[in-house]
Amino acid sequence: MKCKSKKYSIFLLFFVLILILLTTFGIASAAEEGETAKYYGAWSLVPSLLAVGLCLVLKEALLSLVTAVIVGGTILANGNIITGITKTVSTMIAQIADPWEASILLFFFVVGGLMGIIFYSGGAAAFVDFFRRRAKNARSIQLFGWIGGLVIFVDDYANAAFVGSLFRPLSDRYHISREKLSYIVDSTASPVSCIFLISTWIGFQVGLIGKALPADWPVKPYTIFLQSIPFNFYCLFAIAFVFMIAWTGRDFGPMLKAEYRARTTNHLWGENSTPLSGESEYEVVKNVKPRMINMIVPLVLMVGLSFFFMYKTGGGGAEKSFMEALADADSMLSIVYGTFIALFVSMIMYWIQHIDTPANMMKPFLVGAKGMLYAAMIQVSAWSIGAICNDLGTAEYIVDAVKGIMSPLLLPLIVFFISAFIAFCTGTSWGTMAITTPIAIPLAIAINANLPLVVAAILAGSTMGDHCGPISDTTVMSSTFSGSDHIDHVKTQIPYALTCSAVAAICYITAGAGLPAIVNLIIGMGILYGALIVLSNISAKSQGITFPLPEWDLNKKEN
Repeated sequence: MKCKSKKYSIFLLFFVLILILLTTFGIASAAEEGETAKYYGAWSLVPSLLAVGLCLVLKEALLSLVTAVIVGGTILANGNIITGITKTVSTMIAQIADPWEASILLFFFVVGGLMGIIFYSGGAAAFVDFFRRRAKNARSIQLFGWIGGLVIFVDDYANAAFVGSLFRPLSDRYHISREKLSYIVDSTASPVSCIFLISTWIGFQVGLIGKALPADWPVKPYTIFLQSIPFNFYCLFAIAFVFMIAWTGRDFGPMLKAEYRARTTNHLWGENSTPLSGESEYEVVKNVKPRMINMIVPLVLMVGLSFFFMYKTGGGGAEKSFMEALADADSMLSIVYGTFIALFVSMIMYWIQHIDTPANMMKPFLVGAKGMLYAAMIQVSAWSIGAICNDLGTAEYIVDAVKGIMSPLLLPLIVFFISAFIAFCTGTSWGTMAITTPIAIPLAIAINANLPLVVAAILAGSTMGDHCGPISDTTVMSSTFSGSDHIDHVKTQIPYALTCSAVAAICYITAGAGLPAIVNLIIGMGILYGALIVLSNISAKSQGITFPLPEWDLNKKEN
């Protein structure tokens, strides 16, 4: 109790000092009428850095995010905290009012409710039974989760929602920590969607590439994207690293501690942790035979209809190819359409099977939707930080700070790090891509750099920062649907993300020097595997743990 009180005392003191600094050093002069947002300089970094720091110190994401937004609003309000608070409120309202962001919030609740009735119908139980009959140990469950993440490629949100929710009961059975499950989910969400041939991400990315290219450029945007895939080192390494960890049964850093705790005790999450989706499991209807079709049909409908509506909202037809339509589609709204229809079809299908009445199915629907409330609040706060940072000119300041050191050899590496830092601070990979792509592509063309390599660096860096950032929407969703404490997920995942990014950085240097992509991938995979063995041995020795980790006794009675 004293420790917690001390943390909040430090937080209060830190918050007051920030406000005093804002007033004393005349932030008012930084926003003179007619000046651009770039004039805020290093002050534009304060909200993002404050949010990350408070998240790690307080272990309470929502309070940390709201505090950072208030500080950012106060900077914009020339040091006036009252105006800063009103700016915070208006910014949050603006996020909710935005149609695209409102569709994401709606998706949160609808897909949460859909998962609730899928579990209620017994479809998820049948799915779990299918894998349970084939599962032998924790290793096989982690590999099954990895495969599931590869299969749900259409969108990172859908990936996190379904893989996290559906594999959680099976993961719990073999006492895999919630932190580990959320890592598997997160590492097969954005990284998979970023490089897959057809997904919501690809439509967005190809559209950005096309707008940044000169009108007479001879190579089509989608072709450049395809050429960039072998150079997207971070995403490829992040996906491969999950497989290596699952296959070898090795972990290091905080994740090793979490896994050992889960395997040797009844604690699937930390003692003082708060799983975002709650500790209770979804309700399952009694006296009904579980059928896997009750899970397969809603999933297939959601994915298939999402693609259909993407094609329609993108203006698909005789004059537009599927990929062109996908690039112009309202992807999030299309996914909401597909999820809504999947929900209603599922309820009718379950009613026909006499599982329950639609009225009674509303209870499990609301249970699932209610589990998304806290995550939705965090999501709005994270968007608000992005909006405040945009007003402060955070991204522009970062890009301008490194303009002078660009060269064909170093450009891919610099673009990768800048994109990663912006995405980490702002919590948005798409926003980062939208900021850096129009700057990096013309620069790459101007200095005759390898264009597919630079494009890959943009996409990989944006995904990396978003992947491990505590204010990222995908990170929040991975924590939520896996039932993990959000800060615990971030702390255990960051060492793995940094390992993959370090190897990716080496490959961007060698690729910039002309080494072929396939050679880089082979060497990079080898370094990654070697790093896993070395780091896991060091961590195990320091924590007094030996490999392989003990398997949980399935016959042991849960307390």
